[in-house]
Amino acid sequence: MNRFLQEKIIEAFSSVLPITVIVLIASLIFVPMSAGIIVMFISGAVLLVIGMGFFTLGADMAMAPLGEGIGTQLSKTTSLFLVLGVSFVMGVITTIAEPDLQVLAAQLAESLNPWTLIVTVSVGVGFFLAIAVLRALFSIPLTVLLFISYAITFGIAGFMLGTPDGAFISIAFDSGGVTTGPISVPFMLAMSFGVASLRGDKNSKDDSFGFVALCSLGPVLAALVLGMLKHINKVNGSEQIDIASIATYTNRDVVMSFLRTFPKTIREVSTALAAIFVFFVAFQLISKRFKRRQIRKIIVGFVYTFIGLVVFLTGVEVGFIPVGQLFGSELARSELKWLLVPLGMVVGYFIVAAEPSVHVLNKQVEDVSQGAITQNAMNTGLSIGMALALGITMTRILTGVSIMWILVPGYALALILMFFTPRIFTGIAFDSGGVCSGPMSSTFLLPLALGACDGLGGDVMQDAFGIVAIVAMTPLVVIQVMGLIYGRARTVSSEEVSNKERASEIIVFNDRFV
Repeated sequence: MNRFLQEKIIEAFSSVLPITVIVLIASLIFVPMSAGIIVMFISGAVLLVIGMGFFTLGADMAMAPLGEGIGTQLSKTTSLFLVLGVSFVMGVITTIAEPDLQVLAAQLAESLNPWTLIVTVSVGVGFFLAIAVLRALFSIPLTVLLFISYAITFGIAGFMLGTPDGAFISIAFDSGGVTTGPISVPFMLAMSFGVASLRGDKNSKDDSFGFVALCSLGPVLAALVLGMLKHINKVNGSEQIDIASIATYTNRDVVMSFLRTFPKTIREVSTALAAIFVFFVAFQLISKRFKRRQIRKIIVGFVYTFIGLVVFLTGVEVGFIPVGQLFGSELARSELKWLLVPLGMVVGYFIVAAEPSVHVLNKQVEDVSQGAITQNAMNTGLSIGMALALGITMTRILTGVSIMWILVPGYALALILMFFTPRIFTGIAFDSGGVCSGPMSSTFLLPLALGACDGLGGDVMQDAFGIVAIVAMTPLVVIQVMGLIYGRARTVSSEEVSNKERASEIIVFNDRFV
C-alpha cells in the first residue's frame, strides 16, 4: 500500500508543481508578496500534494467500488421506485459532502442561509442522478435529455434576465460546477459504469458517461428557482481575506493559521463523509454484495479519502485563497491590468491537472475506451479548455460583459456539436465540464476573479461570479472538437485498412491467375 501511496503523491507533485511555480514567478515580477504570504502559499502547495495523493488512492479504494457496486445492484432490481429512491438519496448526500459547494454558499451568507443553497442544489443533483440512472438503464439518448434540459435552463435564465433576480444567474450556473467535485465525481463515474455495463449491448460503453453532465444541470435549475423565490441580489463581502493582516505573518503565525483551520476542516469533512459511510453500511447489510476483504479495503479507502480531503482543503483554504485574491486585486489596480488575460490563461492551462476529479475521469476514459483515448490526450484537451475559460473570464471582468453573452453561444455550440460528434465523446465532454470545476476552481480561481473585480471596482455578483460556470462550459466544446478529429482519424484509418486489404486481394489474384 505504501508503494501505491508514494506513486499517487509523486503524480500529485507533478500536477501541482507547474501552477505553484507559475504563481510564484508571476507574483515576484508583477505582484510582490511578503515573505509570510509566500511561505503560506508554498506550505499550502505541499499540503495540496500530500492531500491529493491520499485522496486519489482513497477514491480508487472506496468511492469507485462503492459506486460501481450500487450501480450494478440497482440494475438488477425490478423495483423502479427503489432505483429512483436510492439514486436520489445518493445524489443528495454526496453533494452535501462537496466542500466546493460550501465555499460558494459562504459567499451568500449575508442574504441567504448557506444551508438553504446547499440543500436546494443537492436536491437538484439527486433528482437528475435518478434521471441519469434511468437513461443508462433504458438507453435514452443523452443528446435528447441534454437538449431539453438546457432549453428549460436557459428559458428560465432568460426570463430572469433584465430583472433584479437576474443578478443571481451567475451564481446559479456556478452551482452546477461546484456540486460535481472530488467526492461525488468518483462515485458517479463508477456508478454509471456499473449500471451501463450490465446492459451488454453495443452502446453500453457510450452510456457509461453522461452522469456528471446531467447532475451538473440539476443544481443550476434548482438555484435559478431559488433565486427567483428569494430575490437574492447581493453577496457577503466578509469572506474576502484581509491581506494586510497576513502581510506581517511570521513563520509561527503561518503554522498557527494552518492549525486553526485543521479542526474546522476535520469537522466539515467528517460530517460530509459520515452520511456516505452510513449509506455504505446500510447497503452492505441489505445487499451483502462485498466480501470481507473488499469491506476492509473500502474502509481503509474511506480513511485515506478523509485524510486526503482534510489535508487538501486545509492547504487550499489557507495557502491558495489569499494568494489568488491578492494577485487578482493588485494586478487589476495596476497599469498592467490587461495582463490578467494571458496570465489567467497560463494559470488555467496548468491548474486543471491539480483537480483531483480530473485524474479519476481521465483514467476511466482510458479504461472504457481500451486505451484509444489516452489520459494524455484528455489532459491536453481539458487544459486547453481551462485556458480558454480563464481568458474569457478575465476579459469579461475587465469589460463588464454579461455572462449570458458568453454562456448562450457557448452552450449553443456545444449542443450543436452533439449531433456530429461520436456518441462516447458527447458524454465525456459534458462530464468533463463538471469535473474541471472542482476545488481548485472554487478556492483559487474564484478568489482570483473576486480580487480582480474588487480591484477594478466592478459588481462582484454579476462580474466575478460565473467563473466556475465558464470553466464548466469550455470543455464541452473542446472535447467534442477533439472527438470530431478522433472520429475523422478513425475513418481515414479504416479506409486505409480497407484499401490495403483490397490491394492484397488484387495481388493474390494476380499471383494466382496472371
